[in-house]
Amino acid sequence: MNWFDTKFYHILYKNRDHKEAELFIENLIDKLKIKKNSKVLDLACGRGRHSIFLNKKGMIVSGFDSSENNILEAKKNNTKNLKFFKKEMDKSYNDSFDVVFNLFTSFGYIDHNYNTKVFQRISESLNINGLLVLDFLNILHVKKNIVKEEIKKVDNITFNIKRFIKNQILYKKIDFTYHKNEYSFKESVMCLELKNFKDYLKELPLEIIEIFGNYNLEKFHLDSERLIMVIKKSQP
Repeated sequence: MNWFDTKFYHILYKNRDHKEAELFIENLIDKLKIKKNSKVLDLACGRGRHSIFLNKKGMIVSGFDSSENNILEAKKNNTKNLKFFKKEMDKSYNDSFDVVFNLFTSFGYIDHNYNTKVFQRISESLNINGLLVLDFLNILHVKKNIVKEEIKKVDNITFNIKRFIKNQILYKKIDFTYHKNEYSFKESVMCLELKNFKDYLKELPLEIIEIFGNYNLEKFHLDSERLIMVIKKSQP
């Protein structure tokens, strides 16, 4: 069973701060001067909450996600200017975009080869002077402040969560009981730093033009909670 395809994933994270997410997107639109009717890709869109908000702000939005259940749910919101597609991030996008958003650490789940292919696909699909906004955790901050164990109770389910780093992979192990059945899932994401992202971009017409450290778009520093990169496509 794929953790990201289960109802339990969405139960555990149901209390994520939607207002914070919308404020973050508002800040990006304002800071980057993203115009209405811009053609936008929400890459790894989940069930589409950010895609829907971007569309409400006047964007023409496509949402891609590899999870069939997520896309089936997201497609309930399809309109003329808001479409959702089941697609792997490393496969051809068969379209062009003014802006690509990859938000809330939706990157780095496979390996370096996969990551390189994802950047190639993004580069191919971005229009000249188009922008990629890639929002990743700041692994330096995580390593200093990791919460190794915690318990979260959501909808009468008690989630026992353990976090650890091994071989430059950040793991989150999630154990719980539901209807007398025991479940165990694991999330993992690569411990990528700014230098890793710069390496991915070396052979591509993509350049990091700004880096922010939080959703208020304050300047990035080594102890920032986030690593938010604005990447621009130049003429090849």
